[in-house]
Amino acid sequence: MLCKGLHHAAFRCKDARETVDFYTKVLGLKFIHAMGEDHVPSTGAYSPHVHIFFEMEDGSCIAFFELPRDKGEPSGRDAETPGWVQHFAFRVKDEDTLLKAKADLEAKGIPVIGPVNHDDFLLSIYFFDPSGHRLELGVQISTPQQDAQFRAEAMDVLRLWEQTHDWSQREKLFGGKTGYQRV
Repeated sequence: MLCKGLHHAAFRCKDARETVDFYTKVLGLKFIHAMGEDHVPSTGAYSPHVHIFFEMEDGSCIAFFELPRDKGEPSGRDAETPGWVQHFAFRVKDEDTLLKAKADLEAKGIPVIGPVNHDDFLLSIYFFDPSGHRLELGVQISTPQQDAQFRAEAMDVLRLWEQTHDWSQREKLFGGKTGYQRV
């Protein structure tokens, strides 16, 4: 396979220092690199910026650009895309870790949504960073048997979506009008 893993995903932030403080002090990521340019190396466009990188336990990173002279929202979302769509989702060790993180975030005054059970696949909580990026902490809760079923049905789910673009038709696959109950 060509792609061996995620090196980084990058978004815009409104303030690099505030972003460093949040991701290191609130989430415990390692701040591993910062670099800046007046011109974008890949395009040559004039855009003074700083590019900051945070490493997770597995070596993958998230990164941010502070772009003080460029137009646009620091969250990077266009105004028409719902706020819940674009987000970073971080994996945590287990459900106890997830619940402890929720309590820690709330103790720091950060509003948290969840935990939310996604199809008995992932249990997640949601919150926002200082730039308005939606963040998710999640733990995979599916069993190996469920994982095999999810893989086996993925193309059927995609085909149903392509045919209908109407998820209320889920009972054709799952036997019920709501939820993910499999028959």
